[in-house]
Amino acid sequence: MLIDSHCHLDFPDFAAERHAVVGRARAAGLKRMITISTRVREFAAIRSLVEAYDDVYCTVGTHPHNAHEEEVTAAELVDLARHPKCVGIGEAGLDYHYDKTPRAIAARVFRAHIAAARQSGLPIVVHARDADADIAAILGDEMGKGAFAGLLHCFTSSAALAEAALSLGLYISFSGVLTFKNSRPLREIARALPMDRVLVETDAPYLAPVPYRGKRNEPAFVAATAEVLAEVKGVSPQTIAAATSANALRLFSKMPAPAIGAEAA
Repeated sequence: MLIDSHCHLDFPDFAAERHAVVGRARAAGLKRMITISTRVREFAAIRSLVEAYDDVYCTVGTHPHNAHEEEVTAAELVDLARHPKCVGIGEAGLDYHYDKTPRAIAARVFRAHIAAARQSGLPIVVHARDADADIAAILGDEMGKGAFAGLLHCFTSSAALAEAALSLGLYISFSGVLTFKNSRPLREIARALPMDRVLVETDAPYLAPVPYRGKRNEPAFVAATAEVLAEVKGVSPQTIAAATSANALRLFSKMPAPAIGAEAA
């Protein structure tokens, strides 16, 4: 069993063949896919998508690139997250690489998402790029206001941020970037992480792993990332599939575990 903990099935890249993409994911052994919200005002479309597939779940939130366009409140997020197939808050966070949102606004929106995670009991999916110190500071400050669950998705940051996340009880997810030739430092970080804190994802349609690099990514390709993570950890692909799936189900606890041997509808 594999779980793609972060994809974007609602994106236009999949519109022409979404059903086929889901079918290929199932054929590759995926039992759950979580399609991640990037704009709260588009949540109705995500809601309709997850209602069409038994094995696809979602989050609700605003990506830091879009935070200046829709400053949502924690109360709004909590209300939308009551949908039975919404299993998380986000993705939200800080992105200083592109800096599309003024940093003060991005931080304010990020904190609103953390508050929503705390209030709803759902985990927050954190986007962190070139903002390690501020991400760590905000997460630490907010954890001091009350516990919340979460993960750093598509992790490409420093060992220091990974250690900070672990110290707060958070999880870390790896995308196809883990498989890239120049990602040896990232693989070293992955090697050092506890097995019970790691997840795998595609971030599809972006960041296709080797050997699919250069193609549009899709959930089925998460198996390639899981294989590299297994090599890094010195375990079998079956062991890493079982561990990352268990971690995803523990973190996204609102998402039911698939019945053993059951096929998705």
